[in-house]
Amino acid sequence: MQLYMYVSLILVAAIVIIPLASTALGGFKTLGDLRGNPFGLPTEWQWSNYTDIIFSKRYWLQMSNSLIIALLTVFLTLAFGAMAAFCFAHIRFFGSSYLLNYFLIGLMFPAATAILPLYIRIRDLGLIDTYWGVVLPQVAFGMGMSIMLFRNYFRNLPSELFDAAFVDGCGYMRFFWHVTLPLSRPIIATVGIISFVSSWNNYIVPLIMLNSESRYPWPLGIMIYRGEFSTEWQLVLAFITLTILPTIIAFFLAQKHIIAGLTAGAVKS
Repeated sequence: MQLYMYVSLILVAAIVIIPLASTALGGFKTLGDLRGNPFGLPTEWQWSNYTDIIFSKRYWLQMSNSLIIALLTVFLTLAFGAMAAFCFAHIRFFGSSYLLNYFLIGLMFPAATAILPLYIRIRDLGLIDTYWGVVLPQVAFGMGMSIMLFRNYFRNLPSELFDAAFVDGCGYMRFFWHVTLPLSRPIIATVGIISFVSSWNNYIVPLIMLNSESRYPWPLGIMIYRGEFSTEWQLVLAFITLTILPTIIAFFLAQKHIIAGLTAGAVKS
């Protein structure tokens, strides 16, 4: 049984690590070496592929654009998702179940299916070619997942805390800010990382909503390495390696909180 478990873990790790390692090594190759030897070590290490990107102003501009959009998305998703989930978890009102299901239906539809009406709405609001034109749709499409995760976590907090707080005269808002949120760091980290990674890797919404290259996030920055007749794939791989590092680092820093948040409520005492 243990041997089967170890073999399964090794296979899963290989499925994840091999593409990442191949991408990172591909960034050190020439285009010819990459085509002839896609998975092996570089014949000659091209360090300039990485250094030219790192020292270019365009790279840091795109990274800062991605960071601004991602942080705004995370903040709004956490704020509105936590407050809405708290209401669904602890407050009973007419139509609450129908309203909750309305939010959860959003999990069934990706942003691409609503891109035309979404573009028209953002245009009518005057937010085309702005950060908010990308942030608000990302928050809207991430709300269903955040409410579901927050609600499940809030409902599994000890009910004795809620009863004791109300006996002491604590209202809903004070209980939310001073009791619920301090106990919810695992799920906050979980929802935050999911929202950050989703925003960081989003391609379709920025592509439709942004026109100015000065506001492009990194997924749109890859297009600069694509020419009319060929693509500099070695630079694309180096660029991708450098841009996915923040999400990998963020995941490892919050790994324990993410696991605790996702497994909350799996076992009910």
